[in-house]
Amino acid sequence: MPRRALPVALTAAMTAAAVASSGCDGAVRSSTTTPLVHRGTVRIAAASETPSFNPYSAFGAGQARYAYDSLVNIADDGTLASGLASSWQATTTTAAFTLRPGITCSDGTPLTASAVARALTYAADPAHQLAGAQTILPNVPFTASADDRTGTVSATSSTPHPFLTRTLGLLPIVCPAGLARPESLDRTTQGTGPYVLTRYTPGGPYEFTVRDGYSWGPAGATTAEPGLPARIVISVVPQAATAANLLLTGGVDIAGVNGPDRARLTGRGLAAADVATVVGLTFFNQRPGRPLADAALRRVLVSALDRQGLANVAVGGTGRPATDFGAEGAVCHADLAAANLPVPAQDAVAALRAAGWTRTAHGPLAKAGRPLRLRLITSPDLGPTLPPVAELMARSWTALGADVELVTESLPALVHAMYRTGDFDVVVGTSPGFALPVGFIPFFSGPAPARGLNFAGVVNPEYDALVARALQETDTAGCDTWHRAAAALFRSAAALPIADGRSTVYGHRTTFATTFGGGIVPTSIRLHR
Repeated sequence: MPRRALPVALTAAMTAAAVASSGCDGAVRSSTTTPLVHRGTVRIAAASETPSFNPYSAFGAGQARYAYDSLVNIADDGTLASGLASSWQATTTTAAFTLRPGITCSDGTPLTASAVARALTYAADPAHQLAGAQTILPNVPFTASADDRTGTVSATSSTPHPFLTRTLGLLPIVCPAGLARPESLDRTTQGTGPYVLTRYTPGGPYEFTVRDGYSWGPAGATTAEPGLPARIVISVVPQAATAANLLLTGGVDIAGVNGPDRARLTGRGLAAADVATVVGLTFFNQRPGRPLADAALRRVLVSALDRQGLANVAVGGTGRPATDFGAEGAVCHADLAAANLPVPAQDAVAALRAAGWTRTAHGPLAKAGRPLRLRLITSPDLGPTLPPVAELMARSWTALGADVELVTESLPALVHAMYRTGDFDVVVGTSPGFALPVGFIPFFSGPAPARGLNFAGVVNPEYDALVARALQETDTAGCDTWHRAAAALFRSAAALPIADGRSTVYGHRTTFATTFGGGIVPTSIRLHR
């Protein structure tokens, strides 16, 4: 991954930019029984603008689903479903996809296997620095080839990767006209998807128009279904309170809302899809010279935290302590935290003394004459409850004798500390995590910035060995090994997820399905009177 994409990779991990590589949470059903609207307009509120609709850019991946298809899709139960490909097969080093017949690009040209192979190759080329594509594609080099006679696209990776169909297969495919003029993809779309971008205004709104004759959507979905909107208009509504008001007054038809504004939308006849996330995903800086390179100290500090109290603060009510590093619905997700986190010490002072940390009557904890000073950083840009979560952590550790500096940063400043200066001991963020366990690998192993993404300097040989084994197992057959790898991180207090959280996508007069991370499946939208 190119160096300049590092902050984007972090943002993708912490703010759901990786939703394009996700699975489905399941269909949402509205309580309305009113008739369907034939070829109406659905208005959607987006929290931020889309400066580029290039599906391989850091910004366009989220909106790519309207105009672009992938080779496969993820069904409601987490299994693979057809997309551009009607069949597929894979090992840990090879994948092959057979295209459906009759697929056309939005400009009318037929989609060939060669065109798909070119799109895969283009998106993976490091020289293009396509951060959005890199959050989807496998993090191993591969080559793509095609047989237009049989309509087969094949890929071979240089090293094992267990989820080739869930990575290669989920990349949005750009048609040849778009690859020929990639600069045009910022303001126009060149895909095979159910909609075409027909209006772009800087800062929004953005308008998509339906394609007639489309019949190769998820599991064979078509645009001929009754109630499917003819137009989708996306407006930028940054504030959750404003989005909630527009839903209640009918100003928009679909919007995602988090935080306290969700409470006033309950019982108002809106369709609602809960989107799982992890609030307060916390990393401990283990780089040489930092105090938390001491594993025994990390375990004592983690065991001293009130996880239930932190979870309550994280969700702004009654919370549930997080069970895994990723959100519910991710592949290989499991309840791992409770059985593997360090248990509270009967005598924290004795546990610290055993680790070499003592305190004087009026001073902080110290080891070999060096006081225990911790720089704890977070950003409200990642969620309004994160500063209070960090504050509660700081109180717990101050009571033990640590000297805690609590710092609230902007998101760019947080990224700078993590990836450039390394000047932090604890960082509290939030994330749906990754849809696949392989997404965490560069954050928990490998080189530190600028050569890698392991910003906390995690070194865990047990995790590394188990990951190496899991990479030899295909798809979900390796889940038990992935569970054991994550358990090793919990036991060493390498990181700590705070709470299993929820945001919600609401629908006014609509039904729809969502993906992991809250993306809307375009062919599932139905508009009611």
